[in-house]
This record gives sequence, C-alpha cells and structure tokens, in this order.
Amino acid sequence: MQRASCKMENNGIKAIIFDLDNTLIDTSNAGVLALQKVGELLKSTLNLKDGAVETICDTFKQKLYKEVFDSASGKSIDDVRTVHWEEAIRETAGAQQIPESLGSDCYKLWKSSRLQLLTMSLEVQALLRDLRAKYRLLLLTNGETQTQREKVEVSSCEEFFDEVVVGGEHEEQKPSISIFRLCFEVLGVQARDCVMVGDSLDTDIQGGLKAGVRATVWIKRAWATESDSVKPHYTISDVLELPRVLAELN
Repeated sequence: MQRASCKMENNGIKAIIFDLDNTLIDTSNAGVLALQKVGELLKSTLNLKDGAVETICDTFKQKLYKEVFDSASGKSIDDVRTVHWEEAIRETAGAQQIPESLGSDCYKLWKSSRLQLLTMSLEVQALLRDLRAKYRLLLLTNGETQTQREKVEVSSCEEFFDEVVVGGEHEEQKPSISIFRLCFEVLGVQARDCVMVGDSLDTDIQGGLKAGVRATVWIKRAWATESDSVKPHYTISDVLELPRVLAELN
C-alpha cells in the first residue's frame, strides 16, 4: 500500500463511496472474454482469418470508447451498439455477402457473455458486508443508465449498499463535483466524512479530490499508469486491501 502525504482530521470516517467497474467487478476481463466469443462467431460465419476478426473486434472497441449516447435520439443503447458491430464488420470485411442479422447477433452475444462474467467475488461481498456494519456505503458508477443498471443487477451488488447512484441518470457524472454533492446529500454526510474508492484517476480520484472527500483510494490495476496531476491519498492494488487504509484513517 502506498500512501501520499496528507493531513487528516482525527474524527472517524462515516461513509465510503465505491466505483463499480474494475473496482468491485472485473469489467475489463469480462470484455476481453466476450470479444473472444464474438470472434468465434465471426470466424465461423464469414470464414475470416484471425487478423480480420481481431480488426473487427478492435474497431468495435474503438467505437465503444468514443461512443456518445443521446437518449433523446429515439434509439436505445442496444440499437447504437448493434450499429457499432454492423459498421465494424462492413469496414473490415468489405463487400462480401454478410448475413443481415450478423451485427445484431454479435451484439447480443457480446452483451450476454459480458454480463454473465460480471460477478462480484465472495471475498468482495464479505468485505462489503463487514464495511456496511461500520459505515454507510454508496455505489457511484458512470455510464449510460440501462448499461450500468444491468451490471448492478447481474452482479447482485445493490444489496450491499445503502444507495446506488448511476451517472447517466443525472446531469453530470464523475468527476463533476455536483454528482459527489448529490452522494453526500443522499448519505446524509459531509464531504470530509467520506472516502472515495475507485480505479480511475480521471473520474474517481480527481472527482473525489475536487469534491473535498477525506481521502481518495486508488485501485491501481496492472495496466494503469500514475499521473503527475492527479495524486490519490492512498494507492492499493486490490480493493481487499481497503481495511488497512481505513484502519490508518480512523
């Protein structure tokens, strides 16, 4: 556990705010395995070589990362992501005969495969149960409403929290101060009473720092790099290390 130098008040923590993706559930690995499933479908359907299949999946990922979803457009997030697959297939496979339903089939397989893998480990569940006996817990996750609510449902994580806040249901998301203030309000606490725990320096940690929480705890994943501009109070490699941080804070 790494600790940045910071001045802490002596009174105890009252609430902990958790991120969801890659903090409590392994969304990144689930995404990798889901793309492998789709790759198998593409290979068998279009008789493509491995390189072309990989290009299609990479193109879909790029479209997903750059995605801007407008609920007022009349399209659902399922519609938008189906189009991502359709475009990725056309851009790579060209003018060959492509089954009309292939984009939809790829999306449905990717979505269902990913959701099936978004489970919360028994160790994380036990951690949350223990923490909830001492603190108020809130889940704060960025993202489109349907997508994030489906993750919350399949991972059965709602039962471990006093409140769940999905960024897509509000005007602003992390790292905006407004959504953190909403969290403090629903928890009935002040910013100084809270700890923010998450894997993203740009959203979780920066947002927590801007909002003035007592401490930020960064879950540093293997692929993550440190930032010169965003400095968490604590850095750990796994959320299961959190009790050690809380013991020091209290």
